[in-house]
Amino acid sequence: MVFIPSHQQTQIFNFSYIYHIILTMTLQIMRKFKLPLLLLFVFLFSEAFSFDNIKKDKKTIINSVESHKDKLIEISDNIWEAAEPALLEFKSSKYLSDYAEENGFKVTKGVAEIPTAFVAEYGSGKPIIGIMGEFDANLGISQKKQPTKEPLVKGAAGHGCGHNLFGTASLGAAIAIKEMIESGEISGTVRFYGTPAEETIFAKVWMVREGLFDDLDVCMDWHPGDEIEAATQSSKALVDFRLKFYGDAAHASGDPWNGNSAVDAMELYTTGLNYYREHVRPTARIHYDIEKAGDVVNVVPEYAQIWTRLRENDKAYVNIMYERAKKIAEAASMMANVDYEMELISGIYEILPNRFGAGIIQKNFEILGEIKYTEDEINYANTILKETGKELKGLDGKIKPIRPTLPAQGGSTDVGDVSQVVPVVRLSVTTAAKDGPWHSWAVVACTGMSIGHKGMIYASKALAMTMLDLYKSPKLIEGVKKEFIARKGDRVYIPQIPPGPPKLID
Repeated sequence: MVFIPSHQQTQIFNFSYIYHIILTMTLQIMRKFKLPLLLLFVFLFSEAFSFDNIKKDKKTIINSVESHKDKLIEISDNIWEAAEPALLEFKSSKYLSDYAEENGFKVTKGVAEIPTAFVAEYGSGKPIIGIMGEFDANLGISQKKQPTKEPLVKGAAGHGCGHNLFGTASLGAAIAIKEMIESGEISGTVRFYGTPAEETIFAKVWMVREGLFDDLDVCMDWHPGDEIEAATQSSKALVDFRLKFYGDAAHASGDPWNGNSAVDAMELYTTGLNYYREHVRPTARIHYDIEKAGDVVNVVPEYAQIWTRLRENDKAYVNIMYERAKKIAEAASMMANVDYEMELISGIYEILPNRFGAGIIQKNFEILGEIKYTEDEINYANTILKETGKELKGLDGKIKPIRPTLPAQGGSTDVGDVSQVVPVVRLSVTTAAKDGPWHSWAVVACTGMSIGHKGMIYASKALAMTMLDLYKSPKLIEGVKKEFIARKGDRVYIPQIPPGPPKLID
């Protein structure tokens, strides 16, 4: 039996509506990147985009995801309960890798010397299409499945970025494609990447350095959000580093002249950073966290430690800021007469967006239609918004139009490094209250219940449907690659991470 929700049937069988969307967006993309007219005709009239194949193949994908739905929700909830932070996601990684193995994937664990990272692969030959899945939680935001703030485990981690949904939806999409390859409907290789530690040390960079993405034709990615949108925006590049200052202890009143304060050096360093803020571009960001600043008030502190993060819209300018921070650190240590050590944690690049790929996603969004929510779910979301002092906007399940690509305004992600070596096609789906605070209990409260589940299943279908289009049409892969090459230009990618495997941040 074919499963097509009743509210989606009109859009699926309205071929003229789909045709209009494809034509409009394709023309926009082609004007932007000066693609040949021939590609337009191939895109519109190839067998992969005939009405009969859309009807048949896309329903097969939808049915596949629906057949795994209960298990995907179970896995997602198990990861939500585990709420494991960076590099400690042993249960979460196992939930996903075990289900991949159960579904016939060849699983390689501990890739790039990361115990919780893995790759699951099925099929053979070209094209090789990858899909990424994250599963780490955010520290300190544990929350019960309720719309008022109350930790499940006080001080523990919680999925305030929806990564319990992220990895699970991506695996569901990979399984749907695997079943299409297995049935002979398409040929090629599908590869699921279990990517840990995105919230802190950015483990994908180690996986990129290992060459794990090098042979891909296209890589898929999604992220939980508060809107349904084909992603066309970049992200901020960054560098993370830790400074350690080593001074000399002495009695803070009896003989302070015999001491050299590590905290003095750290305060001089933060003062220098804060004066530097006036002289960076408006798009730059400077953050720091004082991790250690002495022990007691009557001892000149001999040790201080601070974690610093610098961000900008492109990696080249981040590195200019990094060199300035090094000089500020050296000057601070000289003024306080102490020694210092500067340790690189990691650095990541900005995302290279792919508008051509976004056009393919948008078509599949329109086939799926918007997400419908119950009155209880809307009330749940509005209670969260009220608790956090936000406007009561409920949930937004509508499909957003493709936006112009603007300078990066938001956060950063190690997906940026993957996008520097292979074309990445991305999307976002609603999994939390509209305009609520992210990386907070407010999102954790949604990612473990039906609001999050609906977004996860929707994302899984949209990802798999888009991957199917790519498998069926080499010309679409060609269009995605052409934009990737144009955006990257002649820039050379150099991973900015220390030698050896990633380490826990203590």
